[in-house]
Amino acid sequence: MIKANWTSMSGFLLMGFSDDPKFQIVHAVLFLGIYLLALSGNLLIISIITLDHRLHSPMYYFLKYLSFLDLCFISVTVPQSIANSLTNNGYISFGQCIFQVFFFIALASSEVAILTVMSYDRYVAICQPLHYEVIMNPSACRRAVVAVWVAGGISGLLHTAINFSIPLCGDRVIYQFFCDIPQMLKLSCSNDFINEIAVAAFTTSTAFVCLISIVLSYTRIFSAVLKIPSAEGRSKVFSTCLPHLFVVTFFLLAAGFEFLRPPSDFPSTMDLMFSIFYTVIPPTLNPIIYSLRNEAMKAALRKVLSKEEFAQRKMYLKAIFKL
Repeated sequence: MIKANWTSMSGFLLMGFSDDPKFQIVHAVLFLGIYLLALSGNLLIISIITLDHRLHSPMYYFLKYLSFLDLCFISVTVPQSIANSLTNNGYISFGQCIFQVFFFIALASSEVAILTVMSYDRYVAICQPLHYEVIMNPSACRRAVVAVWVAGGISGLLHTAINFSIPLCGDRVIYQFFCDIPQMLKLSCSNDFINEIAVAAFTTSTAFVCLISIVLSYTRIFSAVLKIPSAEGRSKVFSTCLPHLFVVTFFLLAAGFEFLRPPSDFPSTMDLMFSIFYTVIPPTLNPIIYSLRNEAMKAALRKVLSKEEFAQRKMYLKAIFKL
């Protein structure tokens, strides 16, 4: 990357993974492959759940929104990084950086919230099955999703407003492949970043409360599952709960480690690689985890891809266009 002539601009320089054009091409190709995999996987889950009426239950309703969040989450950072590598130019404008910070924080917060709601849904389904339809009724599910979006939006607005109100000094170089708040705070030339730390502490506390709620839900779930006499019944419950638990653990541990540790002045390649664990890997793995471990999802996929179903969809579309 070339720093000349960009420092007079109002944007930032994302250092990314390497200055070598060959490595940048490799990085772009790898990120493009991962992005297409995440895009196709999440779109497939959204399509399957939408098309198969048997999957119109609260669990799959929330899973569809998780896939939509994943799709948006990975789209905030990866396409920009691919474009920067292909053009050998790490410059990102001030407006683009604001866009990244807002949507990155908003979507990450929304993902934590939806994972918490999903754990509560599993708790009610397994531990209070007789009251499940009453508690998790369609209206309650819609309100939960609205609350998830509102919580994410508020978190994104707070972080963005405070982070970009801090005066910056020196070269605007960010040692990441996206506008990372911990790295941006090092560019501050005043003590105003204490406000951002306060907001980050509030967000972390909220995430910790979500984690405690998830742990309590699964403690009760596994306690109830161990009392099920049927091995087939236990296996069915574990097949729906373990993938969700893995996703929650992986996402929260990776994000928590990255945001709670003090940022180094010059992050190593390992630091940059670790950031992939919470920005790129979860949205890519989630569709694979849920589809491979869930028999209902696999059955629905086989149905959607079957010749009979395809012929019915084709006839239905023809009838629509004739109208």
